[in-house]
Amino acid sequence: MAGHLDFQAAIQAVSAELGDVLPHDHLDICLLGSEGTIHAAYEAGLHTDWSLNPHPVPVSGSPIRSILQGETLVMRTGDATLDPRFRFEGAFNHPIFDQNLRSRIHTALLVRGEVIGAFSCSKHDADFYGEGDASLARHVADLLAPYFYALRASQETRRLAIEEAEGRAREEGLREGALRLTEELERERQRIGMDLHDQTLADLTRIVRRLEALREGPVDPDSLSPAIVGLHRCVGELRRIIDDARPNVLELFGFAEGVEDFLGRVAADSGIQWQLGDTSDGLVDELDPALRVALFRIVQEAVNNAARHADPSRIDVGIAVRKDGALQIEVRDDGVGFAPMPQRRRVGGIRNMQTRARLISASFFLDGLPGGRGTLMSLVLPIERRASR
Repeated sequence: MAGHLDFQAAIQAVSAELGDVLPHDHLDICLLGSEGTIHAAYEAGLHTDWSLNPHPVPVSGSPIRSILQGETLVMRTGDATLDPRFRFEGAFNHPIFDQNLRSRIHTALLVRGEVIGAFSCSKHDADFYGEGDASLARHVADLLAPYFYALRASQETRRLAIEEAEGRAREEGLREGALRLTEELERERQRIGMDLHDQTLADLTRIVRRLEALREGPVDPDSLSPAIVGLHRCVGELRRIIDDARPNVLELFGFAEGVEDFLGRVAADSGIQWQLGDTSDGLVDELDPALRVALFRIVQEAVNNAARHADPSRIDVGIAVRKDGALQIEVRDDGVGFAPMPQRRRVGGIRNMQTRARLISASFFLDGLPGGRGTLMSLVLPIERRASR
């Protein structure tokens, strides 16, 4: 076994060495999980569902549970297909019958008196193994146990190191994402300030001057009309700025209504046709308010990107629940696609959407549609990550 650093290569080496002294058609090492609640098998000779099954079997369902639970150290049978010890309700024993593994020896792998798994060998022939074979298997298990224990510890250490590295990478990604989002929020505040200064404040200044001029002489009712129109325009502009900063329709009426209201306002400004499809039965409105706003901002960014840069005639938004229970939101347009769009502004918008998606643990996809015209933004949020109100 020297030099073999994975379980499968090690069990193959053991099988080759034991072929003459302990003949077998099937050999396996069964190791308990770190919790002592599941086990994984590594096989040589025949390969069965004990190792091929992607989901480890609970110890309670193992045909050799009495060994794994420390009740006995050795099990020997002349015909496992008839032995009642291998037949009980819930037993994961069909490989025994599928592969006709009749003669079997099982012995515990012990390290410092603790059961870490089991060593097993099998033959198709009935009544093949005797007491001497069982004693030999016990000695083999004593030799194998420390090696497989160390190999399991080494792999666990590597797994923990990988998980730690992935965790650090996620933390760094979230930190960078939060920083970019903070910078974007600061730019948004500056934009709102410029809108108020350049548009609303300028309009109000002109209205004040007009009203001051009217105060100097007799007031003609018709002369008030431009001031009234100007005030209405200011009120409308303030409402737009406030709604962009704080989506009131979303809070008052729900996510679908908020998206519908936003699509309607975009269409009113640009003449783009739109459609909203929602088959989620209001799932988004069950989420935490902060999460709901994050989803809305991603949709808002995707729609704005399409309307401003893609020259579409139509934008469709879909809200649905996938078969795996995850929430999926799609924004689809029939615009010019990626190439003609101003790269700097578009990349910034994409980065904002990616950052928001990462911060809420959602997967984000953006790509051109087949045929070279149109773009699809897809956002998938696993249902288990949502928080109820």
